[in-house]
Parts: sequence; C-alpha cells; structure tokens
Amino acid sequence: MNTLVWVGFSQSLFVAVLMFTKRGSSFSDKILSAWLVLSAVEFMTCGLDYEIFGKPLLSSSFLLFNPALYLYVQSLTRSGFELKYRQLLHLLPFVLFETCAYVIKEPVSLDVFFVYDHNLYFRILFAIANLLSWMVYNPLSIKLVHKYRINLRNERSNIGKNENLGWILAVAIFYVVYCLLAIIISAAVIYFQLNPLIPHVYNYIMLLFMVYVMGFYGLRQQVVPRHLQIEKTASYKNSLLNADEKQQIQKKIVDFFEKEQAFLNPDLNMDALSEELKIPKYQLTEVLNTQIGKNFFQFVNSYRVEAVKRMLVDPNNKYSIEAIGYECGFSSKSAFYSVFKNVTNQTPVGYKNSRSGSAGSPFLKGITF
Repeated sequence: MNTLVWVGFSQSLFVAVLMFTKRGSSFSDKILSAWLVLSAVEFMTCGLDYEIFGKPLLSSSFLLFNPALYLYVQSLTRSGFELKYRQLLHLLPFVLFETCAYVIKEPVSLDVFFVYDHNLYFRILFAIANLLSWMVYNPLSIKLVHKYRINLRNERSNIGKNENLGWILAVAIFYVVYCLLAIIISAAVIYFQLNPLIPHVYNYIMLLFMVYVMGFYGLRQQVVPRHLQIEKTASYKNSLLNADEKQQIQKKIVDFFEKEQAFLNPDLNMDALSEELKIPKYQLTEVLNTQIGKNFFQFVNSYRVEAVKRMLVDPNNKYSIEAIGYECGFSSKSAFYSVFKNVTNQTPVGYKNSRSGSAGSPFLKGITF
C-alpha cells in the first residue's frame, strides 16, 4: 500500500505538470491540472499517514473526484464558463473532512466504523456526505455531457472524436460503476468480517487508474469551440413561429438540400446553413427537431446515406466504397461506416451485396418530411 500511494503521488504530479505545460493549454486543462495536484495531495497525505501514524486516517477521494469532474465537464461544455471563488465551495467538504480527520486522528477501518464512541457521529456524517456527493455530482456531470452531445448534433453534420467528448461520458459512467463496487465491497467486508482495509486499498488503486485515464485523454483533448458549447436557449414551447412560418422554413431547408446538394460539403454546419438561408440558427434547429423530426446531424446524414446507396448500386460507378463515402460528404471512414450502419442496419459492403444486380433506387428515395 505504501508503494501504491507514493506511485500515485508522483504520477499525479507528473501528469499535472504535463497538463499545465501542454501546448495551447486551455482553461479546462488548467482545471484538470489543479485537480491532479489535489489528487497528488490525497496520495501524499495517505502516505504520510502510514509513515507517521502507521495506519491511514479517514479520508475520501470521492469528495474530491465528484465536484472536480463536474467543474471540468462544465469548463468543456458550457459557453462562457468561468471559475469563480464561490465555485471553490464545491471542494469545501473534501477540505473540511480531511482537516477534521487529522485533528481528531480518526482512522479509516470498517471494523470500528459503526462502533459507538465519541467520533461515531463524525463518521456517519462523513459517510452521508460521500453518498450525497456521489448522488448529486455524478448525475449532473452525465446530464451535462449528454446535453452537450445533443447540442453538438444540432450544430455539426460531421462530428470529430475530439468534439464528441465520448471519453468524458465513458469516464463518468465508469465512475458510477466504480462507486457501486466500492459500496458492495464495503458491505461484503462488514458482513464476512474480511480485512477492513480492503475498500481503502481498492479506492486508491482505482484513483491511480483514473489519474492515468484523465491524464491520457486530457492531454489529447483540444479546446472545444465556443459555438459548439451549451448556451441558454428559449424552449420550443415558447416559440414565436407559427405553423405557416415553420412550413416555409422547412421548405427552404429541403429545397436547398435537394437543389444545391449542400450535404456533399463535409464541413457543412448550422452556422453555414443559417448564413446561406438567412434564417437564425435557433429557428432552423426548432424546425428540424419539431417539424422534420431530426436534428441537424441526422437530417444531413440521411441525405448522405441516400446518396451513398445510389452510388453503391450504380453499375457505372468506379469509386471504391470508402471513396463513395468521401464523395457524398462524410469526413472520415469511421464516421461513414458508423452512420450508414445506424441508418440502414447494414454495412456499405453488405448493402451493396444485397442490392447487387438490382436497378439503382431513385435519389433520396425514402426520405420523408
């Protein structure tokens, strides 16, 4: 255990320095760097506990990880997010319980956790604080990433892995599983009277693992453009568009796509469409979602998929399957295959083989509005 915590301390500091000195370091990178420094402090205090007291004192990485993840997610997904002094209150429970545990020298051990003594209420309050922190911050983080990903599909027709923030969503979901396992392990230790430090060791192993994960992906994460981040927008329920106006906007959108074949442009986004049609983005988004029933990403790629299907069954086509995807507006092979299979439930190769020898289907057949 002693080796584990000092490895965690050194690795957390090392990754924090890498994040802080990252080329083109963003505000989000600085938040992650500060988070890693606090993780290093958490490892260090645990190591000092063993050196000074011969046993670990009561502490919690949960009270650090939960709000830190939420603040980091906010910095990536919310437009105009700024770290203010009042937001540092999110870390107050972590600092408060760490300090109190050192003052009263309360050890972490499940075999005495529920023993009635003068520190029992402190331990119970500690457990409740951890549970509430997990129940509040984790759902908020997942909800925020999910909302951002929905917003992204209303802005872009091709979405890069760096913009998708799929890794953050995976981390948040994995963390939920990690916390549930921690509860199960703790319950098993109490019920079967196992080594009371097993949950403690498990937590620090997982914390070290999360340091590596956050460092690896954090270093690869680029700045999310502000126009892709979440902004406060009016609800569709309060729309100022009447039915006739929505139909007119819908007609302009469809006419533009069918006559100009705008979907062939891999860089097509909502800003470009708004500028071309001279219609505000929020109105286009509303019509797409409420009238047509598709977000911008789904709408554009439905045209692209139909164009691909037409080329796949064209006997005069000389393009490879990958080249067809690029010709029809997809920006990468992976995006092409993923979207095509999601729409048709077939791979491009499977679709081509199933339609082999049949006549080409009418262009854009099957798209209904």
